[in-house]
Amino acid sequence: MGRDLILYLHGFCSSPASWKARRLGEFMAERGLAAHFVCPQLSPVPDEAMAAVSALIEAASGPVTLVGSSLGGHYANHLAEKYDLKAVLINPAVVDGLDLGSFIGEQHNFHSGERFIFSAQHAAQLRAQVSRPRPERYWLLLEEGDEVLDYRQAQAFYAGCRQTVLAGGDHSFTKFPDFMPQILEFAGL
Repeated sequence: MGRDLILYLHGFCSSPASWKARRLGEFMAERGLAAHFVCPQLSPVPDEAMAAVSALIEAASGPVTLVGSSLGGHYANHLAEKYDLKAVLINPAVVDGLDLGSFIGEQHNFHSGERFIFSAQHAAQLRAQVSRPRPERYWLLLEEGDEVLDYRQAQAFYAGCRQTVLAGGDHSFTKFPDFMPQILEFAGL
């Protein structure tokens, strides 16, 4: 029997040092589940990021549940459909509804300061990853106060999925700690 895994996918220009990734890792460690948590640094190149995470999923010895925030939510959707996995999506990016052209140019990682160029080719890679969700796989966590992404786009794109929509908050999903026990339950941990 394999080991159940939560695979956390961070957002655009973010890293495993994001507060949600750190907090979920700490929460799981406090419960003796540190070995069940993985949060890789994702390449800013979408196809490279998905190749690396696909390799982690394929190497896993047990069930994998994806937890994706912002662009990580888009990635989690893509991978959940590709590998028949469950996913928790936190204020996810709905690529269909975004003007990806506005991101083209130099970007920098919020945590490491590393600079990279987001290109039209990268935007095309993201668009090619768009997967229509099968509702039974997903739990959508949204805060209406998200100042980066319009929560209504995710609400519509994931219609039919389990949804928790909270008033207020912001793009970081301020109520995340309140939902960590339920995330572990959703993952079967």
